[in-house]
Formats: sequence, C-alpha cells, structure tokens
Amino acid sequence: MAKFTFPMPDIGEGITEAEIVKWHKAVGDRVEEDEEFVDMMTDKATVPLESPVTGTIVEIAGGEGDMVAIGSALMVVEVEGEVPDDVAEEAAEAAPAPKSEEFEERIEVENPDASDQEDAAAAAPESAPAPAPTPAPAPAPAASSKVLATPAVRARAKDLGIDLGQVKPAEDGRVRHADLDAFISYSGGFSGASKAGADEEIKVIGLRKRIAENMSAAKRNIPHFTYVEECDVTELERTRAQLNENRGDRPKLTMLPLLITAICKVLPDFPMINARYDDEAKIVTRHGSVHLGMATMTDNGLMVPVIRDAQGKNLYQLAGDIQRLANAARDGTAKSEELSGSTLTVTSLGPLGGVATTPVINRPEVAIIGPNRIVERPMFVTGPDGVERVEKRKLMNISISCDHRVVDGYDAAAFVQEIKKMIEAPARILAG
Repeated sequence: MAKFTFPMPDIGEGITEAEIVKWHKAVGDRVEEDEEFVDMMTDKATVPLESPVTGTIVEIAGGEGDMVAIGSALMVVEVEGEVPDDVAEEAAEAAPAPKSEEFEERIEVENPDASDQEDAAAAAPESAPAPAPTPAPAPAPAASSKVLATPAVRARAKDLGIDLGQVKPAEDGRVRHADLDAFISYSGGFSGASKAGADEEIKVIGLRKRIAENMSAAKRNIPHFTYVEECDVTELERTRAQLNENRGDRPKLTMLPLLITAICKVLPDFPMINARYDDEAKIVTRHGSVHLGMATMTDNGLMVPVIRDAQGKNLYQLAGDIQRLANAARDGTAKSEELSGSTLTVTSLGPLGGVATTPVINRPEVAIIGPNRIVERPMFVTGPDGVERVEKRKLMNISISCDHRVVDGYDAAAFVQEIKKMIEAPARILAG
C-alpha cells in the first residue's frame, strides 16, 4: 500500500488559490482513476477535478467554502501497490515539499490522537489553574406544556401553529376556544395561518460567495450614480416583429440584440464609458473593442458571460451569441475566457422587468446598462399632419449606473440620449 498526495493544480492563469465548492467523495470513499472527486472554483469558473489514481481517500484539505492554495495538498489517497512514476513526478512538480508538510502538520493539529493530548497535558505548567467547567445551558422552557387547556383546544392551537404559552388565559388560568379566537383576532385574523417553517442556516460558498464579495467590493470602492431615461420603443418593437417574420432559420430576435447594436454605434463618441479602471494603479483603460458582459441568472447565481467584439456582429450573430452564452452559463459549460474580460455590461430582468433599476457596476468596469420592462401607456403624439393626438405607445426605461470617478453625469446622460435617438428611429440601428 502507498499513499498518494494530490496537489491543488493550477486551474487558471494568475490565480493563487481556489475554493472548494463541492466534494463528490468523502474520507473513506473509494475513488477511481479519472473519476471527478471535487469541484473547485476560481474567480472565473468552476472546474471539476479528476483523480489520477485509484484508491481509498484518507485525507482531504477542508470543507466546502474553504480556500486551497495552488500546489498545496488537496487530497491524500491510499492506493494498492506503487504510485505510477509519471503520476508521482507530476504531483511532485506541482506540490513543493513545504506545502505538503504544512498540510500534514495542519491535519495533525486538527486531529490529534490521545497520546499527543496526554503529552500536551503533562507538559502544562503545574501552576496553571485548571479551566473552570462550562455550565450546561439551561433547557428552554416548554411554555405550551404548562398551559391548562382541553385536548380540543390544544389540537386546534397545534393546527394553527399557535404557541399556547403566548395566549392570555382566562382568570382561572385555563385557555379556552374564546381565548384562541381573541389571540387570532389580535394577531391579524390568521384563522387559516400556515405554520412557521424552521430557521435554516446556509453557508455562503461557491458562486454565491463570489457574487457577495464582488458586489461588496463594487459598492465599497465605486461611487455609483444612476441615470434613467424613458424611451418610446413602439417603432422598434414593430421593426423587431417584422424582422422575425422573415428570419428563416436565423435566431429569433429579442430586444437585446437591437439595444446592443445601438450601444455599439454610440460608444465611439463616449470612450470613457467603454473602459476599465485600475484602482491601485489609478489608470483608466479605454477600449476600442466592445466586449459586452451579459448578466445572466443561473441556478447557482449571477454570471456574466462575454460577447467578444460585439461592435463587429450583426443582429442575428448577436442573438446567437446571447442564446449560446446564456445556455453555457446556466448548464455550467461556459469556458473561463467566456466569463472574463468584459468592458461594459448589460443587465436585464427580462419579463420580470421593473419600471427602473439601479444596477451595480461589474468592477473594474465603469458603467452598466439596464433596460427595463416595456409598458403600454397613452401618450400625446404629433402626427405627420402636425396634429397632436393621444395614442397607445410602448415605453421602456433605460437605466445606466456609472463610476463617478471616471464618468461625469453629463456624459452618462448624453450617452443615453443618443441611444434613445437610435431606439426611437430604428432605421438608424439597421443602417450600415
């Protein structure tokens, strides 16, 4: 029998550590060669790792949510026979001896045996006072069991999810149906109230942890301001419907490809919006290409796949990229390069909509654009004959949040006004 230490591999350019998202195996489990045993997450993607050997897992580096340094021991496997030379050499190159020793030392500290504990106790100074025993917590009082009530009253209170200890009894100390009725009335008349669910603690790990960290950093470091403008999208929606009627086997167009095209046409006049800001170096990089981040909701949380060189793509190419990248983000197949490098982000809640939003900037970008729900409202419209009349129009608000260290309020407002002009005259979007 031999023990093989699997080091944490370098799974992303420039990273120094990765987070344990999910163990597929536990200590004592058998793992087969090339079998996935853990999911690790970097700042950019979740990567499943496979075992290079077959054997029984005897040690692991930590629990879900813990960070593991690149090169340090992630798992120790007991294998039958000898570890293949090529596997051992590859592991030795990836895991320098000091890191492996640190891991083993940490395991011993966390799991000391009885003899080690006895030695530690013997080595303790005689003058050191023995620690005072911790008193056991007093059991919580069972209020309901001390309340006087008939079985029928108790059964009714149980069905309603009412603690009898909270109900004021009659003068004789007994709770009756009338007292329950009074409690229900006082509490808001919940005669058909459902029972409260149990409290649940959920460890914040993986993508949800990354989202929390990134959003906190964005709000902590970036002085946000948000500007909202109302746009008449009646003609744009009519144009979109006409394009979809004649699309053939091309992807169906949503509002998003049209909006992205308008954004890309306007951005050259507002280079400070298609930019990234390095806080430490105090350098703003204005980008010539538009690598558009597309905020996408997945079962695991918010991800931002990137449409590369969006300015050079037509409506149907954009529609295809949107669908492909959204699906990849949701099913976990998005590549690392598809989840990084955005220069500007668009976020939309789709049919859930919202009249207006104040999106949080995807740091280190300096702006994020949020189209909102389309609503129909009557508006005064001046016709070709110069006569003003009331018409039902489709309206949509566009929100933009900007980093006030880089983007001035006037520039953000002017940028959105140019987008509004394109949206309300869709021929300008379609023009070459």
